Amino acid sequence: MDMSAAEIKRAASAQPQPPSDGAEVLNGADIIVRCLQAEGVKYLWGYPGGAVLYTYDALYKQQGIEHVLVRHEQAAVHAADGYARATGDVGVALVTSGPGVTNAVTGIATAYMDSIPMVIVTGQVPTAAIGLDAFQECDTVGITRPVVKHNFLVKDVRDLASTMKKAFHIARSGRPGPVVVDVPKDVTIQQTEFTYPQRIELRSYNPVRKGHGGQIRKAVQLLLAAKRPYIYAGGGVVLGNAAAELRELADWLGFPCTNTLMGLGATAASDPKFLGMLGMHGTYEANMTMQHCDVLLAVGARFDDRVIGNPKHFATVERKIVHIDIDPSSISKRVRVDIPIVGDVKDVLQELLAQLREGAAKPDASALSTWWSQINDWRKRECLSYRRSTEVIKPQQVVETLWQLTRGQDVYVTSDVGQHQMWVAQFYGFEEPRRWINSGGLGTMGVGLPYAMGIKLAKPDADVFCVTGEGSIQMCIQELSTCAQYKTPVKIVSLNNRYLGMVRQWQQLDYGGRYSHTYMDALPDFVKLAEAYGHVGLLVEKPADVEPALREAIRLKDRTVFLDFRTDPTENVWPMVKAGKGITEMLLGSEDL
Repeated sequence: MDMSAAEIKRAASAQPQPPSDGAEVLNGADIIVRCLQAEGVKYLWGYPGGAVLYTYDALYKQQGIEHVLVRHEQAAVHAADGYARATGDVGVALVTSGPGVTNAVTGIATAYMDSIPMVIVTGQVPTAAIGLDAFQECDTVGITRPVVKHNFLVKDVRDLASTMKKAFHIARSGRPGPVVVDVPKDVTIQQTEFTYPQRIELRSYNPVRKGHGGQIRKAVQLLLAAKRPYIYAGGGVVLGNAAAELRELADWLGFPCTNTLMGLGATAASDPKFLGMLGMHGTYEANMTMQHCDVLLAVGARFDDRVIGNPKHFATVERKIVHIDIDPSSISKRVRVDIPIVGDVKDVLQELLAQLREGAAKPDASALSTWWSQINDWRKRECLSYRRSTEVIKPQQVVETLWQLTRGQDVYVTSDVGQHQMWVAQFYGFEEPRRWINSGGLGTMGVGLPYAMGIKLAKPDADVFCVTGEGSIQMCIQELSTCAQYKTPVKIVSLNNRYLGMVRQWQQLDYGGRYSHTYMDALPDFVKLAEAYGHVGLLVEKPADVEPALREAIRLKDRTVFLDFRTDPTENVWPMVKAGKGITEMLLGSEDL
């Protein structure tokens, strides 16, 4: 149900007369834009539709915000998400009502699962039509409630500016997350005085930043007394900009470290104390150390199923656990901890370091040396080794070569979800945080290319690589058009094995090799497809051509390049912990089947 001319006139005249104090009177659409400008928003990803046309008209009349027209609303949210992950700023997207919102839900849920700060402005049918099954109407608040940190429906233009301020405050503070602001069409044309709050206070929302001093003292004592210590860091360290503090702590204590999939880069991959990623496809040494440590310091991590496997198996070894997290609901959610510390990880680590420096005590050097000897024995298994070939391209070879060619440079790597994602996590050595951008919690296919687009706008001088598969890339492949329009020259590294690789791997191991609907029978010619969008396409079929092709893509700085690597379709990701197993019950290769 669209607005008639009479309804538009009534909506526009429904607000107070111009004020006597000289305050600006703006319509709701202009208020939205002015709020975004006040928050320092540089880029806005979106797709127009009837319910947001006044907002798009307001965008047309301003200069400060660059709007990026994607080809699907899902990609709008993913691109804003990638921008937020790489920069730490709030990502912003704008979509219309009904199908615009439902198309965006996957992107919103992806950001929610990984705690990414975002504000998504959604259009809604006019307030008088809400609940009447109007054209392109859906219950945005109800649909998104389970996958947002908070959402708002703004029915009065006088509440719009303060609601936008609340949305940004909630999105970026505490445990970050996406916030939806649903704005009916008539509200965007109604007028009111515009003032934007400098700060906002919410009585029911006051996230804790400072950790409890007594709990931190207990943690210090426990860490100094440890014989087999371990530092387990997750995405919260990256989101909390606490990598420097984490590294200083590990150096001061001399403890081994591991990162989750979302935490890679929090510890430098080249640090000898780093044991690699842990969990379902983590290294042998990382998982064995996790299971057999006597004191575990968990920082910004949540002990999820892909990290510790079966909780009952994890609990068979006694250990003391210190858990630092901004979100109290994440502590003791799956694993009981001994010293919970609720607070911002950066602030808590700074206080923990300060207390360590004040004291004269140091960890037990002899016990630590013995512990490192055991860890180095586990490292000798070389669990990431694979059979190299001169006949067929091994996907690990592509990732290793990419790392060798780009290490030490200004590089961001995105991925989709599946085998290629795990190979990047295993074989690309991330030295800094916010350089590895992928969907962890929701495991969303199709994110890689929109992520890369968002990052390239934020970091135009950096090289941005999207490592993907022939299945995932087709989920949002239409965004190659957006890359052309907005000149975001990203490099797409497709590990094309003609299968939905991770599903095929599970079917091989758990379903008797019955590859039900995982083989891609009809694939496009990706080289011609890339060229049709105005980009460069390269087909790579021989191992000897892997490095030259990657070098050529890097050389073509100002072009989007699609590299179609035809890889070994039988290759699996090892190590692997099967569902329901403990983290030490690893399959290290086909010989363990």
